This record gives sequence, structure tokens and C-alpha cells, in this order.
Amino acid sequence: MTIGEKIVHLRIVNNISQEELSKILKVSRQSLSKWENGDTLPPLDKTKELCQIFKVSADELIDDNIVIHKGKKIELPDENIKTKYFGTDGFRGEANELLNSDRAYKIGRFLGWFYSNPKYNMQKPGYRPRIVIGKDTRRSSYMLEYSVAAGAASSGADVELLHVTTTPSVSYIVRQDCFDCGVMITASHNPFYDNGIKVINGNGEKLEDGVAYLAEAYLDGDFKTLGLEGESDLPFAKRGDIGTINDYSSGRNRYIGYLISLAKHSMKRLKIGLDTANGASWMIAKSVFEALGAQVFITNNHPDGLNINFNAGSTHIENFCKYVKENKLDLGFAFDGDADRCIAVDENGKEVDGDKIMYLLACKLQSEGSLEKNTVVATIMSNSGLEKALKGIGCRLERTKVGDRFVFERMMNEGYSLGGEQSGHIIIRKYATTGDGALTAIMVTEEILERKETLSKLVAPVKLLPQKTKNVRVTDKNATVEDEVVKAKFEEVNKEIGDNGRALLRQSGTEPVIRIMVEHGSLAECDKYIDAIYSVIKKRGYVIDE
Repeated sequence: MTIGEKIVHLRIVNNISQEELSKILKVSRQSLSKWENGDTLPPLDKTKELCQIFKVSADELIDDNIVIHKGKKIELPDENIKTKYFGTDGFRGEANELLNSDRAYKIGRFLGWFYSNPKYNMQKPGYRPRIVIGKDTRRSSYMLEYSVAAGAASSGADVELLHVTTTPSVSYIVRQDCFDCGVMITASHNPFYDNGIKVINGNGEKLEDGVAYLAEAYLDGDFKTLGLEGESDLPFAKRGDIGTINDYSSGRNRYIGYLISLAKHSMKRLKIGLDTANGASWMIAKSVFEALGAQVFITNNHPDGLNINFNAGSTHIENFCKYVKENKLDLGFAFDGDADRCIAVDENGKEVDGDKIMYLLACKLQSEGSLEKNTVVATIMSNSGLEKALKGIGCRLERTKVGDRFVFERMMNEGYSLGGEQSGHIIIRKYATTGDGALTAIMVTEEILERKETLSKLVAPVKLLPQKTKNVRVTDKNATVEDEVVKAKFEEVNKEIGDNGRALLRQSGTEPVIRIMVEHGSLAECDKYIDAIYSVIKKRGYVIDE
């Protein structure tokens, strides 16, 4: 039985007319008829609403291994598959090493083929996919952008180029303008010599693991997995079927307009500092805050292809804290290379990290009656002080694995409206499907203007425990954390810390790095326990000497 047939069956069993169901779902009867007739599939959010209305599980309504994607079906491999190149934040590596033009071209080839293939999408033969591409300011981003675009066009996709823009702008434009997928060329907060390819699905969310798995099969020449056994390449588009590549800077401008439209207050009495990390937000952030009337003081806004994130932005906040204080600004915001992160600085030049920002926004959403289930989603890295502060306003904290992807998945699955990471990825589901640094900055400023309070006072209830993290480059991340001697030392440290804090040992999703984090009432004790774990890792021969 198809999904459409199941909807009709459930509607009849529950004695709900098509007109009544369309009103409940807030969709047209024509849309509902298309779902029931099998012409299209319902979007993910409407599928979940149908499950709630008919009191059935997703498994009962949706066939196994099918992801609903803007009314299309994507049949995926087993959900427990492991990807080889694509981590939690896309395909990332040093430019022209693991990630080179050849692989970028092949990713474009795959995307153009995949989104036109009736086996994976409910499209008629000859369908021309639409793919939008953005990039940050790294020197290698231009090379990779054109490679992905060329690959996609050669597979028959029409490609639109946003040029230098932010990751959240690509996510917004994919949803707003009904692209099949989006691509962002960026390595986020990494040094300039790294780069990455983030693929965003038609819902504006990070690519499904199953699709990434198929892309990797093509990169490795595994045509059997693609159902093309015996072939030596994907089919090329011919003659008039070859895709086009066009400028789409109007999309970037529309995203700027969207951000401006979200603000309810004029910011003309505020002096706001911006650190754009010589990255993707160097033009966008200034345009937005000037349009809202703020007096803008901007730094690290002269990208040269080599200085992105260099002693700048959200991962190097120290200099910006001094900048805000020395210029007597009301507050400041620092972004990372692709501007999906935001770290704030208060009027005293003190850092306001993602944990404190989540608390402030929880207060804002709670006062508006839009903090769903009075719950905030964060990762295991968020400070215990956030949890305590949220309890003080009657809210609870749920934790996930590290990665904004896992935060968003929890938010979607449980219907939560706010989540994020200590590092500054903040997701406000009402407005975005990914972390958005500029959006976060606007919402923080809105709360300051609404409450008529300084940033330092608004986040004062969050008393963070001292927390330190040591990043250790290692030969093999998995072998390090699975080493029995390392695990024994880690357990010994946690037992010794007891109720005074906690220790975490985790793998980076984007680098050959192990992160040792200790939270304790004393910084000296944090250092002591980090050193104890690090010493064992070094003795076991995993540490790469810098």
C-alpha cells in the first residue's frame, strides 16, 4: 500500500473528510489530492502531522528506507551505514589533498544524476534538477565551486551561483526557491588551507547519510551500489540536456531582506561590533545591521583568501573582546568562516558563549509562549551551569552527541523550538533549519531592546563551571578512544572528579583530533585531569607532534 493509499484508508477509518483533513493540515485540497493519488509525497513536517492526527507511527505510514524530501522519495541504504568521506559537517579536508577538484567535480556529477533519477525521486524522465551553490572566502573555494558546478551541469542539472555567502543563506534559499539541493563550499572555522563541501537537501537540512553513502560509492567507482553494475561512469547529458550555470546573487539579497524583516525594533541607539572572521559574512552582516539602524563597528572584514579565521572570529574571540571594550560598544557579535556560528560579547568586553545565548533566547521564546515543551536541546559539551539556569526558569535541557546536526534531529523528532551548541551554533526552528550567526545576533539584540537591559545582566543567571578543552592531533581517532588503557584512565578520572564536575573524551567530526574536556570548580583541577588523560594518550603513541 502506498503512502497515498494509507492516507485515504486512515481518513476513511477515522471518518475525516478530505476537506476536513486539508483544513487541519492547513493545506489546499488540491495538495492533499496529489498526495492521495500518488502524484507527490507530503513534506516531512506534514507527514509528521499526519502521524499525530491518525495516531500512527512513522513506520506505519512510510515504507522502510524512504525519506520524505519536498514531496519526493529517496530510497536509501540501511540507516546504520557508515560514511567514509562525509562527516557530520560534509566532506572536509585539506584542499588539493583528500578534497580536490576531481572529487568536487564527481560530487557535482552525482548530485545532478541523483536528483534527476526517477528511482530516487518522484520525477518524470528528463527532469532537470536545480542546484544552488554558495562559497566562503577561501582561495580554494573558487576552484571547488566551479568544479561542483561543472559536474552538476554535465549531468543535466541547472546550477545557480550565490557566490560568496553564508551557509544559512544557502539553506534558506534552497527552501524558499524550491531547489532540489544546495551546496556550500566551506570548512567553517578551519584554517584557510582546509575546505569542505556541505550538501543541503531540499528541506534546507544537512544531507541524509544514505545519499552521502551513494555519493561516496560513485567517488570510489562502486557502480554496483548505484544500481549501475557494468557501467564505467554516470551518463552525461547531451546537447540541449546539458545544464546551465547562472548568477543568482539575487538570492543572497533576498536572504538579507529576510533577516531584516525579522527585527521588530530599531537598533539606531546601539553601537554594535561585528567580527566577520574575514569570511562569508563580511558583507552580509554589515548590510543587515546598518539597515536596522545600528552604528556598526566592523573588524576582520578584508578577506584575501588566506586570512579566513586567522586570529579572528568566533574561535579567536580574545581580540574582539578587547575591540568591543576599547570602542565602548553596547555589544558585539563574532562569526566563523561560514557564519553558522555566533559568539556574543557584552558591553564589558566579556565573552557570551553559545550556552549563555541559548539561555537568553530560551527566556525570549518562553515569554512569547513559543518555547515548545519548555525544553532546550544542547550537546554533551554544554556547561552544567546552563542546565541549572534553565531549571531556574522552569525549563529542561536535553543533550545530544556533539554536532548541530544531532541537535536539529532531536528538535525535529520531538518538536522542540530551540537548540544549539556551546560553540555558537544556535538553531531557532521557527526561522531556520540550521545554525545562523546573523539571525542569532538579531534575536539577541531584539531581547536586549525588548527588556531594556544590558547583555551582561540578561545572561547573569548562567553561572558556568570552569571548563577546559585540549585538542590533541592523533594518528587514529577511533583507536585512541577505544584503547583499553586510555579508557581506564578516563574512567579513573571521572570517578575521582565525582559530583564536582565531569570529563569527556570525544572525536572531532572534521579533523584528526581528540578533544579532552574537563569541567570542574577549579581551573587548576581541570588542567590536572586533562594532563592525566593526555599523558596516557601520548604514552600509547597516538599523539602527532606539532
